[in-house]
This record gives sequence, C-alpha cells and structure tokens, in this order.
Amino acid sequence: MLPAHAPFSESARRLIETALVGLDATQRAWLSGYLASAPAAAVTAPAASVKALVLYGTESGNSEKLADRTAKEAKKKGIAATVKNMSDIKAADLAKHQNLMVVVSTWGDGEPPDTATGFYKEFMALETKLPDLKFSVCALGDTSYEKFCQVGKDIDAKLESLGAQRVAPRADCDVDYEEAFTDWLGATLTALAPQSVAVAEVPAAALPVASSYGLKNPFPSEVLENILLNGKGSAKETIHVELSLAGSGLTYEPGDALAVIPSNADDVVADLLQAAKLTGKEEIETKATGKKALADALREDLDITGLSRSVLTKLQEAAPHPKLAALLDESAKEQLKEYTYGREIVDAIVDFAPQGLPAQTLASLLRKLPPRLYSIASSPLAHPDEVHLTVAAVRYQSHGRARKGVASTYLADKAHTGQSVKVYTHTNKNFRLPENGDTPIIMVGPGTGIAPFRAFVEHRAELGHSGKNWLFFGDQRYMFDFLYQLEWQEHLKNGTLSRLDVAFSRDQPEKIYVQQRMREKSRDLYDWLQQGAHFYVCGDASRMANDVHEALIDIYQQHGGLTREAAEAELEALKKAKRYQRDVY
Repeated sequence: MLPAHAPFSESARRLIETALVGLDATQRAWLSGYLASAPAAAVTAPAASVKALVLYGTESGNSEKLADRTAKEAKKKGIAATVKNMSDIKAADLAKHQNLMVVVSTWGDGEPPDTATGFYKEFMALETKLPDLKFSVCALGDTSYEKFCQVGKDIDAKLESLGAQRVAPRADCDVDYEEAFTDWLGATLTALAPQSVAVAEVPAAALPVASSYGLKNPFPSEVLENILLNGKGSAKETIHVELSLAGSGLTYEPGDALAVIPSNADDVVADLLQAAKLTGKEEIETKATGKKALADALREDLDITGLSRSVLTKLQEAAPHPKLAALLDESAKEQLKEYTYGREIVDAIVDFAPQGLPAQTLASLLRKLPPRLYSIASSPLAHPDEVHLTVAAVRYQSHGRARKGVASTYLADKAHTGQSVKVYTHTNKNFRLPENGDTPIIMVGPGTGIAPFRAFVEHRAELGHSGKNWLFFGDQRYMFDFLYQLEWQEHLKNGTLSRLDVAFSRDQPEKIYVQQRMREKSRDLYDWLQQGAHFYVCGDASRMANDVHEALIDIYQQHGGLTREAAEAELEALKKAKRYQRDVY
C-alpha cells in the first residue's frame, strides 16, 4: 500500500496499487532500480502563494549571506521572500507583514550589529501588537562570549511579547553555524510553505558541486612574503603577509576580509594533553574531526583555548566539581566572567579535573576550530592574484602561563615563504568605497586597523579616482611602529593621499590617540562631512571605535550647534546612508 502522504490522486493511487499487486519480488526490485536511475522529470516551480520578509542584521556579512540563502530556499517552497537589511526598515513596518524570518548576529558584549542598532532600539521600544505575524528567528553568535546570541534572543522574546506567532524554535548558532542554520531553515520553511506545494527532493548524485573555495573547501594559498613591519626596539610584533590566489578563482573587493583556517601550536596541544593526562595517540571521533588520533584533532580541528560557559558546563557534566558548580550558578555571573578572563581550557582542566579526562570526553568539550577573519590590506587591481594581510601577533602572560593568539601566531610562526595557508575570501558589503570616485573619504585606522585603508587608497589610485583621501593613523612609537610609512609618504607625494594625521601614544609623557587628532582637526573634518565625505573606522571595537564615535558626537555638537541627541541622530543618518561604516573587532 502507498503511504497516505504519497503525492497521488485517489484514482492514480488505485491504479498504481493494482499494478503492484501483480508483481513478484524480483519484478518490484527491478522497477525500483529503474525508477531510481531514470532522469528526473522537470518540475515547474509553483507560483508563490505566501509572502514573507527575511530581515537580517549583520556586522561581517554572515547574516546577509544566510538571509539570501533563506530567500532562495523559500522560493522553492512557494514562498515569495523579500530580503531587507534592518537598516532599511522601520520597526513599525513589521505590522504590514504576515510572515517574518529574522537572521541576526550579536556583536561584542550582547550588542546588535552596527547597521542594525537603529532598528533594534526602535523595535525593542515597540508597543504595537502583532497578532497576525508569524515568525522565526535564527540568531548568530559566539559561545566564547557570555551574552551568546543575545540580540536574536531579545528579538525572539519581543516578537512573542507582541503577540506574534512563533512557527519554529529559535536557532542559536555558534561560529560553526551550518548544521544549526540548516535545521532551522528546514523547520521554518516547512511551517510557512503553502500546504498544497509538494517539493521534489533532488537525488544526492544530482546535486551541483561547489565550484568555489570556502569554509568546507579552503584554498591552499602559497605564502609569498612574511615581513615584520615594526622596527627593532618596538614592543609590538606586526607582520605583513602576502598570499597567492593564483588559480583559485577567488575574488575580493577593498573592504572584504580573508578567512584564515589556522592550526593550534604544538606547545599548546602538549600542555592540554599533559593537563588531561593523555598521550595524544588515543583515537577519538566527533562531528568536527571524524575518527582520528586525539593529538591530530587537537592540532588541526578543535578550539582548544577558548574558555566559555558552554565549555565549563560540559566539563561540569563530565567531571563534577563543587567549585565549578558554584561558578556556573546564575548568581555568580561576575565571578565566572572574572575566572574566564585571561584563562584557557587547560587552566579549567587543571583547576577542576586534576585527575585528568578520557580522550573522548576531552574532545566532546571542544567546538570546531573557527576560521579567523582578517581585513584585506591590498587592492586586487594593484596586486593581481594576491591578497595581503596586516596581522598583530598576540603574545602575553596571564595567570602564570604564556598565551598566544591562535591565528596571529600561526601566521607569524608557521606561515613562512613557500608554505601554504588554508584560506577563502569573505565578502563584507558593509565596508565599501563610495560608488562615486569623486567622493572624499576620511579613514581612521590605528594599528592593524590600517589594513583596509591601504587597500582603499591603492584601489582609488589604480582607478584614477579624484576624490580626496584623509587618513588618521595611530600606534605606539613613530620610530618603530609607523606601519607602511614609505607607502603613505609616496601617496602624499603623488597626491593620492590628501591628508595624513598621526598619533603616536608613547612618544610623549601624555598619551595621544587618533580621537584627539580628530578633535584638533574638527573644523575641517566637519566641513568634509558636510560636503558629502564618507567616514570609515577600522580596528579595536572595545575602546577605540567608541572613543572615535564620541569624538564625532562632540564635533557635530561643536560645529553643528546640536544637542547630543541631535548629533547622535545625524550619525545614525550617516550610517543609514552608508556614509559612516565600521569594521571593528
């Protein structure tokens, strides 16, 4: 008998069942094989009878890519989906829609993406009930942060409080989001799709093979150069890395990022194995690693440093400890934050599992090693088939141990000329040069924040754009830390760079930073912005970017005669017009 959900009319069902009754087992097997191998009939996609809004908020571009995927898959299910950035919609407009799919990332300490800030504030203050709205939320985040997926959680809860109908559970996606996103998408589209639409499944053998390099298939890029940029005597270690993209088909634009898939340092792997009382030869098996020797999995596949509530919760389940239980209590959030700051997974094992851990248990604590994104420091026009990076190698002491940044020291210590590094390009549409080459730009990029602006100025020079370029750069010392100094001087000489203001914090008793240089030049800076200049910031998100934002507010108050609220509104308008863009980390 055919199952009840088989896509046949009653008359067709009777005809098929009658025919099958007269077949023996051999004949049925032959028919099954024949039908399985027969070419699939072309299916005309049904006319969409359901409309939906796919709303995204993104910082680095992941949410936008997933929103686009959501819309494409929705179309196959008979859903006409419109994709919108949160920066392009008012919260009150949600009342005009009946179906809503939200894909949003969380940034920093539970903050919305830069371009979504205005919508988020409006929406969280919204009082209009939305009883006719069906919704589902996919939240992107990073479990290494305490407020994991907080923005998505907030939006999900707010929609529910306004009476909207949740059609599928919220997905909280870590940096390795593919599986969670796919599950969410399937559940959501099934709930929203018109019931009469039957979607044929494509046999696995007929699925198209990805032709480009990406996370699951990174490109092995040859290292062309690895140069220390700081002078002798510097307290910093900043490297310039040049990588080949020849033969990859990978492309990028100024403002994009390069994803680097690093490996963990041998000494860090050894310390973790010692703490867990393991040799590394033990065989383990996880989704992230497949079946392999533990040491190899720790080196190549797993995040063995990032200490988070998620990791500690799993550790407590595997090896209960009263002190760890107390630390994980909801009332001890500040103590947990204090404990995890400056510590890594090896410290937690030493502190709470001194007896060691079985190999499989250790592996199950760890998430997949995420790629690291670096702002690209080159123009593809100036350096065909190449991509350049500006990387600060992170090394420090904390709680009696030497620590190191996973990707930055991988590039500094292992990415020697002639070696290969696994990479792919990552689009960032939220950090783009003006379409009009005559438009002036102001760039603020201290330290490695200089990277995309090297690309910007190179690109405008190659295109012959006449728009003025003004750069604010800062670092510790002029003698040792003036990154790409000769290049900037050459750009000034030939007119490609119109203005350059620098702030070297350690060259005088009182520290000076880029935001102070902005205030010193506030009249000119305000005039440039009034004349249509685009303003860009790249670098540290926790302090520098906020200090630069505060300087802009002061400048608008001083020269525009505005209140603080009005100045903030002006900056929000610049963001909406894509004239104030940030690439911060």
